[in-house]
Amino acid sequence: MGFAPGQWERAWENLRRRDMLLLIGLALTTAVVMCVVIQGWNPPFAYRIGYTPSRHIVTRVTFQQYDRDGTRDARHRAETQVRYVYTNDPAPLVQLRAMLRNALSEVTAAETLDELDNDLWEAFQPPPTEDQPAPSKEQQQKQFAEFREAVAGQEKLDQFDQAVADVLLLHEQQGLLLLKLPQGEKGNQEEILVHPAEKDQPMQIVRVSDVLFGDGTTMHESLLTTLDSKLVANHVFAWIRPRLTDTLVLDKEASKAAVEAAVEQVEDVFVTYEVGAMDTPLGRVGEPLDANAIELLKLEYQADLARRTFTEKATRATVVVAMIFAMFLLCGLYMRYRQSGPLASFSKLSAILLMAVGTVAVACWIPGEPWRADVIALVFFGMTMAIVYGREMALLLCSTLALIMVFGIGHGLQEFILLTGVTAAAVLNMERIRSRSKLVYVGVLAAGVAALLDVGLGVLDNQPLDNTLLRKATWDAAQALAAGFLVTGLLPFIERLFGVLTDLSLLELGDVAHPLLQELVRRAPSTYNHSVTVGSISEAAAESIGARGLLVRVGAYFHDAGKMLKPGYFIENQGNDVNRHETLVPAMSSLVIVAHIKDGADLARKHHLPQPIVDLIEQHHGTTLVGFFYERAHQQQKDDPDAAEVEERTYRYPGPKPQTKEAAVLMLADAVESASRTLVDPTPARIERLVGQLAERRLHDGQFDESGVTLRELRTIERSMVMSLTSIYHGRLKYPDQEAE
Repeated sequence: MGFAPGQWERAWENLRRRDMLLLIGLALTTAVVMCVVIQGWNPPFAYRIGYTPSRHIVTRVTFQQYDRDGTRDARHRAETQVRYVYTNDPAPLVQLRAMLRNALSEVTAAETLDELDNDLWEAFQPPPTEDQPAPSKEQQQKQFAEFREAVAGQEKLDQFDQAVADVLLLHEQQGLLLLKLPQGEKGNQEEILVHPAEKDQPMQIVRVSDVLFGDGTTMHESLLTTLDSKLVANHVFAWIRPRLTDTLVLDKEASKAAVEAAVEQVEDVFVTYEVGAMDTPLGRVGEPLDANAIELLKLEYQADLARRTFTEKATRATVVVAMIFAMFLLCGLYMRYRQSGPLASFSKLSAILLMAVGTVAVACWIPGEPWRADVIALVFFGMTMAIVYGREMALLLCSTLALIMVFGIGHGLQEFILLTGVTAAAVLNMERIRSRSKLVYVGVLAAGVAALLDVGLGVLDNQPLDNTLLRKATWDAAQALAAGFLVTGLLPFIERLFGVLTDLSLLELGDVAHPLLQELVRRAPSTYNHSVTVGSISEAAAESIGARGLLVRVGAYFHDAGKMLKPGYFIENQGNDVNRHETLVPAMSSLVIVAHIKDGADLARKHHLPQPIVDLIEQHHGTTLVGFFYERAHQQQKDDPDAAEVEERTYRYPGPKPQTKEAAVLMLADAVESASRTLVDPTPARIERLVGQLAERRLHDGQFDESGVTLRELRTIERSMVMSLTSIYHGRLKYPDQEAE
C-alpha cells in the first residue's frame, strides 16, 4: 500500500501539466519582452533636469565632451589661415609700359615745353603738397629740359624702358592690388595663392605685401633706385600712379573650395573629463541640474555603457528577467487561489500581459523629463484592471509594473512610492461605477495625491521647493486626471474587450425600455412580473453577501426571456386557460420547459446582451430536476408496467451549474419566488420553512458546488430572501368597509 504523494510531489506533478507549462512559458516570454522594453541589460539613466544632488557628482569613467565653442574657434582659425586663390593678368602693366614709352617719345620729340601738349606734361607732374607746392612756369621749363635730357635718345629711352620694366616685373609675375584684398578680413592676410599667366605653371604662394600697391611708397623707392635721376623718377611715378589697375582677380570658386577643405580638415575639439576629478564635477551639491549638466551626465552614461562587456550585460539582463519572472509567478499564485479567471482563459491572460507590456513601453519610451508618461500609463492600467478583475488584483499588478518601471526609469524608491501611491488612490476608489462622473472624480483624487506625493517626496529627498518641483507635481497631477477622462471615454471598449459589466452599463441595460424586455412584457406579462420580483429578491440577497446585486437584478430581468416563445406552456401565463401539458407526455413537457434556457440564451445573444447576462440565463436552473414532470412520469410508469424505465437525466436542465455567487443567488431566488406563490397563507414561518427546504434541496443536489458560495453565505442568502418575501406577502388589516363588501 503506497503513501499519498507529498506536497512537493504534488507541486512537481502540477508543474508537469501541459497547461501549467504553457502558462509558465507565457510568463517567461513576457518577462523577456519586458526586459527588452526597459533595456534591462543596461542600468537606467537616473538623473533629470532640475534635480538637486546632495553631493558632488564625479565621473566614474573617462569620457570626452564635444566642445562646440572650441571647434568653432578652430574652424575660424583655419578659415583665417586659408590662402585665397587669385588669377593674375599682367596685360594691363605691359600696356602701361607701352603707353609710357609713347608718352616719353612725344616728350623727347618737343624741343621746348611750349611745343609739348600741355595735358601731356601735366600728366607727368606730381600732385602738389604743402612741402612741395606746384612749380612756376620757369621751374617747369627747367624740369622739362632736365627730364628731356635724361630720356632723349634711343639708347637712353631703351635704358629707361628697361628700368621701368624691372620695377614692374615683380607685379607682372605675381600681380598687383592697389588698395586691399577683395575678400576683406577673411582668409590669410599675409599670403595668397596666385595662378600665373602661364597656364602650365603651378600656383605660387605670394606675400600680400609684395603685390599690394598701398600708397605707392615701395614702387616709388624702386624707381628712385633704378633711375639715376630723382626728378625723372618723381615724374614717371606721377604718370604711372593714376593709371595702375588691379591685375589680380579673386577666384571665388577655388577660394571657397580651399576654405571648405581647410574646415573639413579641422578635427572636432573635445574636453576630456577624467575619472574622479573633483575640480570638474558633473553636478555640484545644492545646484539644480541644468541642460548642460544633463548633457554631461548622459555622455558619462553612454561612456559607461560602452565600456560594459557582453558578460556584464548578459548577467544584468538575466537577473532582470529572473526578477520579473518571479514577480509574475507571485501574481500567478494569487490568481490561482484568489482570482482564477485569467488563468482559466489563455486569451484573457494574454490580454493582461499585452496591456502590461504596453503600459511599461509607454512609460519608458515616451521622451523623458519633463514629459514622461509613467503616471498616466500606470493609473490607466490600474483603473482598467480594477474594473475587470477587482481592486486587490489591480493593486498587485500595478505594484509589479511599478517595480518594472523603476528598473527601466531608474528614479529609485521615490518613483516607486509615487507610482504605487497614485495608483492605489485611484484603484481603491473604483468600488462602484454607477455614473460616468465617478471615473472623473477618481482621476481628480489621484491627481491630488500625485501632487502631494511629488512635493512630499521631493522635500524628503532634500529638493528645493521651487518651480522645478512644482512643475513636476503639476505634470504628474495632470497625467492622473487625464487617466480618469481616458478611462471614461474608453469604458465601453474596455467592457467589450474583457467581457465585463460595470454598474453604469448594468443601469443602462436594466432600462425597461430595452427591446427584449418590451417584447417579454407583450408576449408573457406574467413572466415579466415574475422576473421583476425575482430581481428585487435576488439583488438584496446578493448585496447581503457582498456579491454584485445590480448584476443579479439585471440578469433576473432577462433570465426567463426564452419563455416568450412558448408562453402558454408556463403556468404563470396560463391563467384560466386549459393546461397544454395535459395533452403531452411528461418527457415532451420536460423538453418544452427546459428549452426556455436555450431559447433565452439565443435571444440574449441576438440582442447583443453581454456575456455575464447570458451566463446567468444559462446557469439559473443549473442541472436541477424538472420535478413535477419527473414525478408524473414515475407515476405513469407505475400504472403501466410495460412502460420504459424513467431516466432522471431526461428531466434535468442542461446546465451548467452556477459558476458564480450571483448565479447561485439567482437560482435560489427564482425557485423561492415561484414556490411562494403556492402558499395559501404565506406567514413568515411558512416562508422561512419553504426557503430553507428549497436551499437544502439544491445544496444536496450539488448545484452550489461550483459557485463559491459558502454555507455561511447560503444561510445569509436565505435570511435575506425570507425578509424580502415576508415584506411582499405581509398581512394587511381589513377595514370595516372592506369587510362589508
